[in-house]
Amino acid sequence: MAESADIGIIGGTGVYDSGLFSDKKEVKVHTPYGEPSDAVTIGEYAGRKVAFIPRHGKCHRIPPHRINARANIWALKQLGVKRIVAPSAVGSLSFDYKPGDIALPDQFIDFTKGRNYTFYDGGQVAHISMADPFCPDLRTIATDVIGKLGFTFQQKATYVCVEGPRFSTRAESKFFRDVMKADIIGMTLVPECSLAREAEMCYLSIATVTDFDVWADMPVTSKEVIETLHKNVEKTKKLLAELIPAVPKERVKCACESALEGSLL
Repeated sequence: MAESADIGIIGGTGVYDSGLFSDKKEVKVHTPYGEPSDAVTIGEYAGRKVAFIPRHGKCHRIPPHRINARANIWALKQLGVKRIVAPSAVGSLSFDYKPGDIALPDQFIDFTKGRNYTFYDGGQVAHISMADPFCPDLRTIATDVIGKLGFTFQQKATYVCVEGPRFSTRAESKFFRDVMKADIIGMTLVPECSLAREAEMCYLSIATVTDFDVWADMPVTSKEVIETLHKNVEKTKKLLAELIPAVPKERVKCACESALEGSLL
């Protein structure tokens, strides 16, 4: 494939166009796993080639449980992407994580139910290590960049991923908060994160808190989430604008590119 990029951005709710690129070109990528969420936009920013794909498709037409994460990750891999930056919207399970805050997850708990979780469905089996799911190098870089921007953020968070598209019951929300000790809740991290690891790609989750989940006795609606999210989209874009040029071209401070070593049977 003639087009290529080094950094991939998977845009979450509200981030359907990075708004950063020059020399943009849309590329349709065919994968063994079906169609990606949308065409991939490849462009240049700060001297770096970047590929952008909207996780839910343009106009938010794909619900979280129907996102073809295997096709999205495969498409970016085919384009040469080595690092993925993945903004997403999340709810909060703690008063320490307030609407408008940014969180950099360092762990996740999977409560999804029926997704395609691996590229290795048979013939060859991979037991990929997910002890530390996110690229430590990208997390360090993002921490420095967010600090310089002066945004309120949490350096660590346990993200519980649920199936969706419905929101949690109050009992579920309290269970995730009080029993599982999760900090934030969303619907899209899994299996996107683990598939990136199988593809030996660095992966960074940037979670923007949009609301307190229902444990706080403040019922949430999609309208409220979107209203808060829109206020944070520019913040996310400013972060991406500073983060992209800060990412080094060589991967020397993480082991993401050799994640499959010892994992294949």
